[in-house]
Amino acid sequence: MNHLQIANVAKTFHRTEVLTDVSLTVHAETTTAIVGPSGSGKTTLLRLIAGFTAPDAGSISIGGTPMADGGRLVPAHRRNVGYVAQDGALFPHLSVGRNIAFGLTGHGKTVQKRVDELLEMVSLEPSYSKRQPHELSGGQQQRVALARALAKEPQLMLLDEPFSSLDAGLRVATRKAVAATLRRAGVTTVLVTHDQGEALSFADQVAVMRAGRLTQTGSPFVVYTRPADRQTAEFLGDAVILDAELHGTVATCCLGAIPVKGRAEDGPVQLMLRPEQIRVVDESPVRGTVVDSDYFGPETTVRIQLHAEPETITIRHWNALLARPGEELCLRVVGEAVVFPES
Repeated sequence: MNHLQIANVAKTFHRTEVLTDVSLTVHAETTTAIVGPSGSGKTTLLRLIAGFTAPDAGSISIGGTPMADGGRLVPAHRRNVGYVAQDGALFPHLSVGRNIAFGLTGHGKTVQKRVDELLEMVSLEPSYSKRQPHELSGGQQQRVALARALAKEPQLMLLDEPFSSLDAGLRVATRKAVAATLRRAGVTTVLVTHDQGEALSFADQVAVMRAGRLTQTGSPFVVYTRPADRQTAEFLGDAVILDAELHGTVATCCLGAIPVKGRAEDGPVQLMLRPEQIRVVDESPVRGTVVDSDYFGPETTVRIQLHAEPETITIRHWNALLARPGEELCLRVVGEAVVFPES
């Protein structure tokens, strides 16, 4: 079932077109990440879904009910949409329990029981109810903000860069806790983020936004391994871009003859590989010399000067001992490449 439907939405601020002909479908009980660089329009789109502002054109419906369509506009407080901001936006003068209970109907034990249930849902002990927001870590504050948003059982949850202010280790742990909570609750979710890894690991569907347009929408695997164009490929992760000559389903480049995904006209093309597709092997006609490397613990990023070509390429390898400058390596490509028309 299509839970959120956005059709041909446009938005202009001060004569600047921020969103252009944006269409997106989000199925019930799934998670979609809208990912793009700063200024691409992704937060504006989230605010349109929430009802904080109105589109200039197009339509938005939630659960089959029109929210914005021509002259019709359902206000934010009537959309039954949960919203978690970047900083959590907890009320600093209220305890955790009172933050979560804000907006709940009922009194005394009934409300407290619901607050305890929501704290448990976001993996926090009931004792946290009595704490003040400033006594919590950043990750705990975000989970409390999520509990508050879940309190009114929204039909749609919107997350606006909710993990960006957390440090790296806490960001991963909080993201996993939030994702697990939303899955258990069965809440349809839209996440806005500029972090490519976050989008790929969090969502069932990824929508890539650039300059106010959605350039590609699909599963994390598809948008990463089969990007629609070079800009999308480079935004979603490290990419090795090489000039090649295409003949049928094989492209020939400095790394040899490589099978390709999709179809393109024969002739000059640009070929895209992910660094992890280029492997170090014992024997291969493709050879190169290590120029330099960056060690990251579980993997090392290695820059290699190829022997037969002026090309320098970057790969990822697990063995840092093979990544010393001057080391000679044999290389082989694993899997298929993506080709783009020559620019």
